[in-house]
Amino acid sequence: MVSEVKVVSGRGIPLTGNDIDTDRIIPARFLRCVTFDGLGAQVFADDRAQANGQHPFDLPQYQGAEILVVNANFGCGSSREHAPQAIAKWGIRAIVGESFAEIFFGNCVSMGIPCVTADSATVRQLQEILSTNPQAQVEVGLEAMVVRCGDFTAAITLNEGSRQMMTTGTWDACGQLVAQTDQIRKTAATLPYIGWSKVAG
Repeated sequence: MVSEVKVVSGRGIPLTGNDIDTDRIIPARFLRCVTFDGLGAQVFADDRAQANGQHPFDLPQYQGAEILVVNANFGCGSSREHAPQAIAKWGIRAIVGESFAEIFFGNCVSMGIPCVTADSATVRQLQEILSTNPQAQVEVGLEAMVVRCGDFTAAITLNEGSRQMMTTGTWDACGQLVAQTDQIRKTAATLPYIGWSKVAG
């Protein structure tokens, strides 16, 4: 089933600071899990512990937020897939930032989480709005390529390949394979080496 991502809307959560790496997003001790279930509760575990309940992911006004607003080089460090998984399991469905580490960005795209960029002034404005009005609705539009938050509207960017993958649903590689099961079987039946493997077996 195609899962197109054209618009993501919901409340936002501001997370300030540059170079927030994947070890801060999900500390290494949580990587031993067999599945990604439960990672959402541990997202930013060490940062949250140090903040004594004042980290944005602990503040009651941001519970249920779906759009994360970050600064520069978000997701740098190791390539662990657990980082975007933890963010997603917490409930985040889109991220707006100044820039993203390449592997983190790719992992997010493969999960259907758009990571769109905006200039630093736009990001700061969004973070300020969400700090003063946590109930403000944020809308990330991948067709118009704009972000809206209350009366504030600004341009966002996303490379065309990733944008098309999102808006057409082709980001979901496994979903595409499942949807084309019959065609895959028909094609496989015509491949000569399929018969060879049966003979060899």
